[in-house]
Amino acid sequence: MAKPRAKGDETLPQRRNRARPVSGDAAGAADSAFARAGFRDPTLVMHWEQIAGPEVARLARPLKLRDAEGGGTLTLKAEPGAALFLQHESRALCGRINTYLGRQAVTKLKFVQAPLLPPHPPAPRPRQPGPVPPGDPALDYQGPEALREALLRFARIRDRRA
Repeated sequence: MAKPRAKGDETLPQRRNRARPVSGDAAGAADSAFARAGFRDPTLVMHWEQIAGPEVARLARPLKLRDAEGGGTLTLKAEPGAALFLQHESRALCGRINTYLGRQAVTKLKFVQAPLLPPHPPAPRPRQPGPVPPGDPALDYQGPEALREALLRFARIRDRRA
């Protein structure tokens, strides 16, 4: 995890002359981004659809959490027009959030109206290879068997993409 630099400390990080996994730096950057938004535990953001339900998750997403003594305020970015509907459901939504987290973390919801970006579509499933078309050059290959099998697999996949 990268150490935060002090003001005026313009020294470059020590180079190790080898590649390091990005995951170490990415985890630190993600933790600091969640902390700036008030989420000590990022599970509220990461599992929002499971906590709030698919209907509410489609209309609102968590932006910021302010902790307080008796329970915090969760700021949600909501679709325009949906904030009024969600305000009426705030008691039930706070109950679901607190049940999921296992503590009295949220007592109040605040809504910011703005259009939400659509969620990322799921990755397409790989297609099953079909038969090798007749007349394909891979059928005429006379080399090693392992290479011939690889060429035939490629020909099956290539035919399905077209």
